[in-house]
Amino acid sequence: MAEKLKKYADFWPFYLRQHAHPASRGLHYIGSSLAIICLVGLAATGNPWFLLGAVIGGYGFAWIGHAMIEHNRPATFTYPLWSLWSDFRMYFLWLTGRLHSHLANIGSG
Repeated sequence: MAEKLKKYADFWPFYLRQHAHPASRGLHYIGSSLAIICLVGLAATGNPWFLLGAVIGGYGFAWIGHAMIEHNRPATFTYPLWSLWSDFRMYFLWLTGRLHSHLANIGSG
C-alpha cells in the first residue's frame, strides 16, 4: 500500500483483505480469546502478569498467522489503534455469525 489510509472506513476493507485466509483468522480468534481471558484475570486479581499474557497471547497468535499463512505485514505496525479495534470487531462479528457479509463485500470468504 503506497499511501497511508486516512479514514477507518477505508481501513476496514484493507484489514479484512489482510486476513483473507480462514486459518489466519482462526489464529486471531485464539489470540483474541486469550487476551480477553487474561484481561478478565487482570480485573479479577489485579495481577499484572495477566496483562503481559493478554499482549503476548493476542499479538503472538495473530503475528504467527501473518508470517506463516498470510505472508504479509501486520497492520498493527502502521495502524495500531485501528488494527486493535478491527481485531475485536472481526472477532465479535465472527462470534455473532455476521463476519461473512463483510468478507463477501470485499470479495473474500
